[in-house]
Formats: sequence, C-alpha cells, structure tokens
Amino acid sequence: MKKQNIFTGLRDFIILWSSQAVSTLGTAMTSFALIIWVYEQKGTASSITTLTICSLVPSILFSFVAGTLADRWDKKRIMLLADLVAAVGTVTVLTLYTTNNLQIWHLYVINFLLSFMNAFQGPASYVATTLLATKEQYVRVSGLYAFSGSIVTILAPALGSALLAFGNLKLVLFIDLATFAVAFVILLFFIKIPKIAGKTDEVKETFIKSCSAGINFLREHSALLRIILFFAFINFIAKMGGYGMLPALVLGRTNGNQVSLGIVEAAVGIGTLVGSVIVTLMKPAKSRTWIVFFACGISFLLGDVGQSLSRSVALLAIAAFASNLPLPFVNANLTAVMRTKVPVEMQGRVFSARDTIQYSTIPIGLFLGGFLADHVFEPFMVTISPIQQMLTAVFGTGKGSGIAVMFFIVGIIGCVTSFMCLKNPTYKSLD
Repeated sequence: MKKQNIFTGLRDFIILWSSQAVSTLGTAMTSFALIIWVYEQKGTASSITTLTICSLVPSILFSFVAGTLADRWDKKRIMLLADLVAAVGTVTVLTLYTTNNLQIWHLYVINFLLSFMNAFQGPASYVATTLLATKEQYVRVSGLYAFSGSIVTILAPALGSALLAFGNLKLVLFIDLATFAVAFVILLFFIKIPKIAGKTDEVKETFIKSCSAGINFLREHSALLRIILFFAFINFIAKMGGYGMLPALVLGRTNGNQVSLGIVEAAVGIGTLVGSVIVTLMKPAKSRTWIVFFACGISFLLGDVGQSLSRSVALLAIAAFASNLPLPFVNANLTAVMRTKVPVEMQGRVFSARDTIQYSTIPIGLFLGGFLADHVFEPFMVTISPIQQMLTAVFGTGKGSGIAVMFFIVGIIGCVTSFMCLKNPTYKSLD
C-alpha cells in the first residue's frame, strides 16, 4: 500500500496559500519601507506605533459585523474585493510619493481604510482555509501559514533595504502591485472555494442576532473564552515589548541604521521559519494547550529579556531568532483548537469575536508603549539618578536604553503569566 503524502488533499489550499504568500511579501516590503520613511521624518517610537495602530483599530471595531457577513456572503468575492482595495491603497501612496505630496498623515488614513477591509478578509480567509483542508490537516495548514509568514519576514527587510538602496520607495510600491496582480488572478480563475452545506437556515436568523452569535458561543464555551482573554492580555504587554517596539529599539540602539533593522527582522523570520517547518512536519501534539502556554513563556524569556540585555546587532538578532522559534507552536496549536471546537458554519462569527477580544488590547499596548518610551523610560535613562546609574550598568546608555528596560519588564511578566497557566485544569478540556 502506497504511503500518503503529508500534504494529501491540500492541492487547492497550497495554490491559494502560495499565491497569497507572494502578495504578502510585496505588502511586507512596502510596510518595511514605509517604517523607514516615517522614522526618517519623525525619529520617534510613537510615530511608528501610530502607523501600526491605524492598521489595527478598524479591523477590531468592525470585526463582529464582518464575521457575520463572511458567514453569509461568498468567501471568494470578499477576499477579491479586499485585495482590490489594498491595491488601490498602494496606488494612492505611489501617486502621492511620485508627486512629492506624501505626508505621514496620508499613511495613517490609508492604513485605517485598508484595515477596515481586512476586517472582512480575515474571517473569510479563516473559513476558506477550513473548507479547503481536512480536520486532520488543521495544524499542518497553520504551520504552512507560519512558514510563509517567516519567509516573508526574512525576505521583506532584505529586499526592501536593497530596493531602497538601489532604487527608491517608488520601486518598492511597483513590485507590491505586481505581486498583488499574481495573487488576484490566481484566486479569481484557479481557486474554487466549496460552499458550506446546510447554510439555508442560518440566513433566516436576524442580522443583529447573527452578529452576537460569535460572542454568545464563546460565553457558552468558557475554556475557549478564557484562553482568548489570556492572549488579549499577552497581546497587550507584547506590543510594549519585542512584538511592537522592536523597530524602535533597534533603530535607537544603532542610530537609525536600516541595515541593522533588516538583519534583526530577518532573524525574526528565520526563527519563525525553523519553528514553522518543525510544526508542519511533526506529528500533532496530544496536549495542544500545554504546547501553547509553554512556547509562549519561552518566547518572552528568550525574546524580550534577551533583547533587553543585548547591545550589539548580533546579540539582538540571536535573541530575535530565539524568541520567534516557539511562536509557530503557539499559533498553529491555538488555531487548530479553534477550528476543531467551532462548527464551520459559525467560524466567521466566532473567529471575528475572538479577533475583536484578542486584538482589542493591541492598539492600547502600542499607544502606551510609544508614550512610555518617548516620555518616561527614554528620558529617565538620560537623567542622572542612583536608579538610572544602576540600570545603565545592565541596559546601557543612550537612545534605546529606556526601551530596553521596557523589554525586560514585559519579558518577565509574559514568561511568569504563561507558565502559571500550564497547570490550570480549565484549559485541558480543550485537548
């Protein structure tokens, strides 16, 4: 008997996944180039975090409505429309830059509008993936997403820096549009997303009741709700550390050196790449929740704490690699738990409810992180005092040292909180 390939039954998913990965690479190169451009204009941590906040808030605010519509409407059409709007946003940035009219507030507005469309694309993509994969492949497809994400994280800074060095922002934007065209054509002509069976009764439900169905489902399944609330807290503190302030730390430590940022960002991607390959190829774990909490705690310990103590680009890159190696284990197993526990006909609403709860703390963490960095920790580390002198012995001096102190605090809190959940019997029911 011929042994089945580990990717058996994933043909259409792999075509969709690979084409979307190409488009994501183009978008990531643009995001990297725009971070450099914004930092050159302002030179503050808050200018970078505000850009990220604008790309998150709308998708969080409109997630409930978007999840309901994603369950009712055609998934493919939603994804195509969202991609098309994203391309219009890139064209707008290109036009403003070419005519020398691009300003930072333009990027804030464009990111806000694109985030609104992502609110619809996210749940549609979640459900489409479930429909294109079998239950046994849920962890594997999550691993593949982590794999492509890590490849993008590795290549985007390197390619973005190279394109900025040999061309300019205009060249990066043109390539972004080219990668969009590839993904759009493949999704339009070569991917058929199956319909959800037994969907007719669902349409009879009132729209308001349908919007609240996702949160009601989570309230009835307390273990799922508690793990989502846990990650809402984790996202809050993480955005004040290595998962929100890393560009500000590296640029501060290296006097705005974009090559150094590219090296560290590439190390982030390599760490995620190695972890995602292991997750994709290994046999699914029996206790998914144990893996989730243990990997999360290790990531904070090796990442935020390690980066806070690193003063050279090499050490920052090593810590970035180590912190991101466990993350695919967190994301793949957590997503597999959700796909397994939530009926497919409700996944758009439940996943949207999850995203609203879990990601609502990210803008707060980013805003607070940027504020604390620029107005509390960075000024404190340049003001002579007994405590400041003690801290400089550990975290160094100059720009970035205050952010390093923040990283250390975040790392300790994240590590302790994650490990405390390992023995909680509530989460074991999810396995």
